[in-house]
Amino acid sequence: MNSASSRSRTLKTVGALGMAAAAAVLMTGCGQSSDSATSAATSEAAKVVPQKQTTSPSASAELTEDQQERKKVLDATKVTFDDAATTATGEVAGGKLVDLDLEGVDDDDRESPSPTATGSPTGTASPTGSASPTGTASPTGTSSPSASPGAEGPVWVAEVAEKDGTVHTVRINAVDGKVIEARVDADQDADDKKETADRLAQVTQTPQQAAKVATEKKKGTVTSVSLDDNEGNGVMWQVDVVGSDWKKTTFDVDAKNDTIIREETDND
Repeated sequence: MNSASSRSRTLKTVGALGMAAAAAVLMTGCGQSSDSATSAATSEAAKVVPQKQTTSPSASAELTEDQQERKKVLDATKVTFDDAATTATGEVAGGKLVDLDLEGVDDDDRESPSPTATGSPTGTASPTGSASPTGTASPTGTSSPSASPGAEGPVWVAEVAEKDGTVHTVRINAVDGKVIEARVDADQDADDKKETADRLAQVTQTPQQAAKVATEKKKGTVTSVSLDDNEGNGVMWQVDVVGSDWKKTTFDVDAKNDTIIREETDND
């Protein structure tokens, strides 16, 4: 009896030890499987992250130089075309807006306002830029493109005409809306004033109305409005609109009935 009981206790002890060993093996195997799965997931994540990082810069790289410049200036501009127009005309008693341009946006492509472009004094004044009278007068038409936004930030440059055609240049800070400068253009002669007055006499639609027509056709930001001759067929407002794609579309809008005469998109 004592011998049989001793053998039974020995077998139970061996069995318990065997079960403990088996459990230890199973736990070790599970730990290795879990570690392997975690390592594989980490490796896959490492492959994905660099791909997301490399795609983001390509969006800005697709913009042309002109589009990047428009974006830069418009991102800094806080004063809208409408507000700048109101401020500019408020500087000249009874004055009417004939030109308003946001400096730094397509200045190289922009022509000088028609009244000063056709007047001979503007053409002859540029060679004598060293003389102080012409030096102060030149910003009205020919030198505004070169006066790109500097420390003062983006600037609206307006030309406001009196009833007799006398043009005043008004420069407005496009961030805070304050007037930087307001003065009479010194390089106008009698013919220049008459031409401006004659064009204004034909206008029945405001530049704000022309801008509204243009932006209804293309959603975007108005960066320029200018009164111009419609190739001998009356007068028109030339309106530049920059869309969300940073491309510029120029609309020629009849200044008598607000119909769009033509439009052209600059893909640069």
